[in-house]
Amino acid sequence: MIEVKNLTKKYGNHVAVSDLNFKIGGHKIYGLLGPNGAGKSTTMNMMTGCLSATEGTVKINGFDIYKDPVRAKRMIGYLPEIPPLYTDMTPDEYLVFVARAKGVPYDQLFRQVAEVIDLTGLGTMKKRLIRSLSKGYRQRVGLAMAMLGNPDIIILDEPTVGLDPRQLIEVRDLIRDLGKSRTVIISSHILSEIQEVCEHVLILSEGRLVANDTLESLQSLSLGRKVICLSVKGEEAAIREVLEAEDAVTEYSYDESKAPAAGVIHFKATVRPDTDPRDRIVLALASRSCPVVSISMEESSLENVFLDLTSRRDEPPAEPILPDEEVTE
Repeated sequence: MIEVKNLTKKYGNHVAVSDLNFKIGGHKIYGLLGPNGAGKSTTMNMMTGCLSATEGTVKINGFDIYKDPVRAKRMIGYLPEIPPLYTDMTPDEYLVFVARAKGVPYDQLFRQVAEVIDLTGLGTMKKRLIRSLSKGYRQRVGLAMAMLGNPDIIILDEPTVGLDPRQLIEVRDLIRDLGKSRTVIISSHILSEIQEVCEHVLILSEGRLVANDTLESLQSLSLGRKVICLSVKGEEAAIREVLEAEDAVTEYSYDESKAPAAGVIHFKATVRPDTDPRDRIVLALASRSCPVVSISMEESSLENVFLDLTSRRDEPPAEPILPDEEVTE
């Protein structure tokens, strides 16, 4: 069980992580998701005791990571974004060194090293110098390092960076297997990566927690949502009147992602499920001498939910989406 309370990290006037509160437990795979710069790596470094917090606490199975670091860290295996490898060693030598540093008993040491080498597919590379390995194989050495000592919790920061497609599939399978007997937390800014392996998702945006729920629940938010993308030549007021009068439209906004050109104005309109008011909108705009340049319907997806939650830069932070029940062991 990991319990995070009021976790905050400031660098001068810059707040990298702001007042995080959540619990993680049980043999599941959790995803820490957010755009680049959202505070994922900072949060993981604080959770593992590699970085001090400005405020707040982190407890690992009841042990405070800052007040009782030795006992707390024994329960964690951590792979940071850049694996801390000694490149003048071979994977075999390095993993023996790490196992000794972690206090693995001597009668178990070589068996554990052999197991993690086998699980991560390092067998053919174990006698080569780490400096001569590709980025993908170096990442595998980092994964093997995190698994040594049989920790209850494994935390992986961007674990699939630099892997080729075959390695990517193998590492995903390995993470799924680890999640059957351990708590696994992986961070990524790639939504598809999280969808492939995770059961529960925490989403960060600008250092704040904006969602903490099962992947299934977050996916349900996108079901039934449809968005009309509309490009029209005409007066903005007339276009707004048409969208305002259409019963199927629940909300609309000026599409700032597209710059106006040659008098063309772009809008996005969310419509009710099981409706398609495009014909009515086109006719209503034509009656107001506003020719439609293009109109299309987009089915909303989990990606849209993610973008909605992480793109509210000019608004006060929304209340985070929380699970119906507290996560427990």
